[in-house]
Amino acid sequence: MLLLVALSAIIAPFLFLVLLRMPAAKGMALSSAIVILLALTVWGMEGQVVLSSVFQGIHKTLTILWILFGALVLLNTLRNTGAVVRINQGFQSISGDMRVQVIVVAFLFGALIEGAAGFGTPAMVTGPLLVALGFHPIAAATIALVADSTSVMFGAVGTPVAVGLSNIPGADTPFYQDIAVAVTSVDLLAGTFIPFILMVILTVFFGNGLKDAWPMLPWTMLIGIVYTGSAFVAASLFGHEFVSILAALFTLIIATLTAKKGFLLPKTEWKQAMRKDFTIATEKSNMGIVTAWSPYIMVVLLLLLTRIVPPLKEFTTKAIDLTWRNILGVEGVTSSWEFLYSPGTILTLAAILAFLFQRKSHQTFVKASKESLSTMKMTAISLIATLSMVQVFVNSGLNLNDLLSMPQFIAESFASSLGSVWIFVAPFLGELGSFITGSATVSTLTFSPIQYNVANSVGLEANIVLAVQLIGAAAGNMICVHNVVAASAVVGLSGKEGEIIRKTLGPAILYGLLAGIAGFIFLNLL
Repeated sequence: MLLLVALSAIIAPFLFLVLLRMPAAKGMALSSAIVILLALTVWGMEGQVVLSSVFQGIHKTLTILWILFGALVLLNTLRNTGAVVRINQGFQSISGDMRVQVIVVAFLFGALIEGAAGFGTPAMVTGPLLVALGFHPIAAATIALVADSTSVMFGAVGTPVAVGLSNIPGADTPFYQDIAVAVTSVDLLAGTFIPFILMVILTVFFGNGLKDAWPMLPWTMLIGIVYTGSAFVAASLFGHEFVSILAALFTLIIATLTAKKGFLLPKTEWKQAMRKDFTIATEKSNMGIVTAWSPYIMVVLLLLLTRIVPPLKEFTTKAIDLTWRNILGVEGVTSSWEFLYSPGTILTLAAILAFLFQRKSHQTFVKASKESLSTMKMTAISLIATLSMVQVFVNSGLNLNDLLSMPQFIAESFASSLGSVWIFVAPFLGELGSFITGSATVSTLTFSPIQYNVANSVGLEANIVLAVQLIGAAAGNMICVHNVVAASAVVGLSGKEGEIIRKTLGPAILYGLLAGIAGFIFLNLL
């Protein structure tokens, strides 16, 4: 009975969004109501704790909406300045094949953004960029979510490793490097297939099926091997902080050079995911390619500088601190928002500077702001419901019945019965955490002690088990409800969240299976 109650935060969204195909605003409102009611009546949470958790969810919603606004206003500004046309023409010069563009934009540029920003930002940036390149909105959202996976296990400058594993006994810098090497070793099998999996999703749902995907197998496997191989080298040489950034940069160079030469690529260009009303501009833009891309280059540089330069990091985290601590007097219920440190602030600043650098009127930014805000109304409702439910779920350890929190109860229930096959369960526990909380860091922070204890109790190599936890947490990013809500909003598809989850669920499960198999192989090798 208690396990079923704990699982309500998973069962209810799956039922309403995926099976009954409700829009997120309605489905998540119902899910939130069910979880809150069960938390009050069965789990023994006090009304004040539940209310503080709801306010925590609302505050976190504001932080996500700010990032969402930043991503939208930047793209809309670049549309208004004409930079998007030039960016599109730049991609056409590399390859007009939409399958290639998926790898370059969603997988590699998204990995670069993930390595600098994290927090679900990549899908909010690459999704609308794919739409601007002509992709059908649902294809753009689906691809952006699945692509933002292999890089998530290292997130923003290694946060999921350094913060997520900080409560493991003896956690220090050498330990984090060992974990980084273990993660990238296991991902040599699992992550290498992600580029081809993206091709399968693209062609099965938006083309003629696998026959359009198979010709891309040689090139996508090359890209997958280069990415996971360079990630392994980066982890071995430099540790956990810059794995996603270095792997993405190196692989972007390889992908661009091989695509321009047509190396391992089919001769015919594939464009079946293009929406019907889109036409590729034939008149050459007079804007320089560097000028067109400068706002995105600025975003990556500012994100990196504010995270790796100590004085700048200290200033941006403390100058405008909108964090709400100990909400309603409940100790530990806190929601962070360092305004200047937020990717939303940097994205918005880049949009403002874009019309200046590209010598356009300030009205391009004003118009873009109005367009962006008009698309965010239903998203706000969906996110408030989703994050209110999430925070009640996470804070459920604060109860009068002396019960574990719901996520810990689920984990320990599984551990007691599935210890013998735990290496195959471990990635899905990571996925479960990310599905609900929307964060690979929070998933790992919550479940890594349980993963560590189970590994030691059943005689498994703890570092490998923790590695597959991180990979699973990254895979869960594909199906996390609030990520899906945000990705739907930025491409103009609010209300289609269930349809998107149905498309991303298969890849998430497959990635978890591959991580489990790879982990099993490594355990036997060790």
